[in-house]
Amino acid sequence: MQWLQRSVGLAIIGTAALGAAALWAALAAGNPRSAQPPTEGLLFGIWQVFYDTEMPSPRVLLAAVGVALLLAAGVAALERRLVTRARRSEDPERMPLAPKLVMAETRGEYAGPVTITVLIPAHNEESCISETLASLLSQSVPPLRVVVVADNCTDATVRLAREAGVDVHETVDNSHKKAGGLNQALREVLPGLGDNDCVMVMDADTTLDPGFLEGATARLTHDRALMAVGGLFYGEDGAGLIGQFQRNEYTRYQRELRRRRGRVFVLTGTASVFRPRALRAVAAERGHNLPGIPGDVYDTVALTEDNELTIALKSLGALMISPAECTVVTEVMPGWRALWNQRLRWQRGALENLGAYGLRPQTFRYWMQQLGIGYGVIALGAYLALILLMVLATTTWVWFPFWIGVGLVFTLERVVTVWRGGWKARLLGLSLFPELFYAMFLNVVYVKGVWDLSLARQATWKHVVQTGSGARMEG
Repeated sequence: MQWLQRSVGLAIIGTAALGAAALWAALAAGNPRSAQPPTEGLLFGIWQVFYDTEMPSPRVLLAAVGVALLLAAGVAALERRLVTRARRSEDPERMPLAPKLVMAETRGEYAGPVTITVLIPAHNEESCISETLASLLSQSVPPLRVVVVADNCTDATVRLAREAGVDVHETVDNSHKKAGGLNQALREVLPGLGDNDCVMVMDADTTLDPGFLEGATARLTHDRALMAVGGLFYGEDGAGLIGQFQRNEYTRYQRELRRRRGRVFVLTGTASVFRPRALRAVAAERGHNLPGIPGDVYDTVALTEDNELTIALKSLGALMISPAECTVVTEVMPGWRALWNQRLRWQRGALENLGAYGLRPQTFRYWMQQLGIGYGVIALGAYLALILLMVLATTTWVWFPFWIGVGLVFTLERVVTVWRGGWKARLLGLSLFPELFYAMFLNVVYVKGVWDLSLARQATWKHVVQTGSGARMEG
């Protein structure tokens, strides 16, 4: 297992490289065309340009489109089959949270109305905790109880939480960051909860939209097989261009989840609601069917505890959803260094989670996502390298109408997918190359994560502390 954890990144990027090499070999196997000099012409009657009308052959275009459609359809069909099989499972040993089992066990029973107890892990969050609590206490359906899990705080977080009238759980000798603090709080909270007394975990830098708890309560009331409800998040205002990059990214993520009708990728730490049955099942399976220490809800080794818990719940057959009515506003990283550290932790954590769980039906989608990222790293890097090569190798710029058309289609996609984000998001999508730069930045983060994991370098959990004048990093 340790070997798999170290080699998972190399396996993914290696498979993507083999796919790219196979595609290149297939294209190179055709009959090469003799090079033709570019044509010179006037654009709009005033701009003298060189252009080349050459384009890939119809056979190559058809093959490329066909392979892409087959891969997309194949992944979607296999994922649907795996989800359907999990929902219909009757194996209480391997999938105790499967909907068919849960429905059978709870038939004819009334566990009372759905209530929500909120846990807010917080480490030196004095600049945002009051706003977070205000958004929570002003919900259209209020929470039953709010507990701020204060982990080694040295600022005014505890005082501000108590002034807001909520409970505070101060961690004791916790060296496992957010996951360790939540485990301590859950050991106190879970034993006293009934089947419909749900637990929500939300970040201290998140503000809920007014109907979040109402939407989650309704979903959990109407479907007793539903084990978790995740939030759709979008970025807060501010932070200039780098903030808009992140808001565009989050808007596209929301759009993708809506297209999937709320089927969950990750139960994000921004805000997610869990049934007690789900959390107890995870704690019981740690050290057996799931990695981690028996009795812990959260795996304290995982860098991305929310992603790991999502995979754990899926492995036990849990039904989860991220509905459109459950939205939150989360922070955006204020600078490139903070963004680098955040995304490196996310990427490294995702790869480590795959290594910990290995090849399972429930991790199939995640493996495919990482494979797609690996191929994207190669494709975008090759695209930019070829542009640079043409600039250095030629004395005049040559325009290729076919590839300009492809670029326009790509630009249209960039604009349409952020349309809900407003005019600033659309303008940034229309500019194209700044977003390609941002994508390349994320690709470099991906490669760094693979490299560090392969060399077994110790990962660090860097926490961004917002202050009145900006942000600072804590290891």
